[in-house]
Amino acid sequence: MSFQVYLSGEIHTDWRDEIRRGVEAAGLDVVLTSPVTNHDASDAAGDHLGEEREGFWRDHRSSKVNAIRTRTLIAASDLVVVRFGDKYKQWNAAFDAGYCAALGKPYVTLHSEEIVHPLKEVDAEAMAWARSTDQVVKILEHVLRQA
Repeated sequence: MSFQVYLSGEIHTDWRDEIRRGVEAAGLDVVLTSPVTNHDASDAAGDHLGEEREGFWRDHRSSKVNAIRTRTLIAASDLVVVRFGDKYKQWNAAFDAGYCAALGKPYVTLHSEEIVHPLKEVDAEAMAWARSTDQVVKILEHVLRQA
């Protein structure tokens, strides 16, 4: 069984690489995709469409260009992993989780216990809450290897 997994959320740590290494080590047939994880490139996604004098409109345009990738990859995925880091507020990750819930797309949240309370509604719709990338890999192993 092959699986498409979209890795949404926090971009400041190597959690995606940890999952990639775990999937490879387990020999799972998983294709991992993600949003643009280079912060500057993401912010500049719409800059080629012309100069904007106001930050709001630059962000607005770039968010729409980025959404082409995000919506397409979420729609094509079998599962979405939504990572919430402790340092920054990931409003985009919360939006992706809500989008998954609206589509009926299964998702797993990945975050520390310290932010359980602010994420209670997001976690309530998730298929699982993982505290580590190893737990995410174990979920994938279970889903893909059960007869």
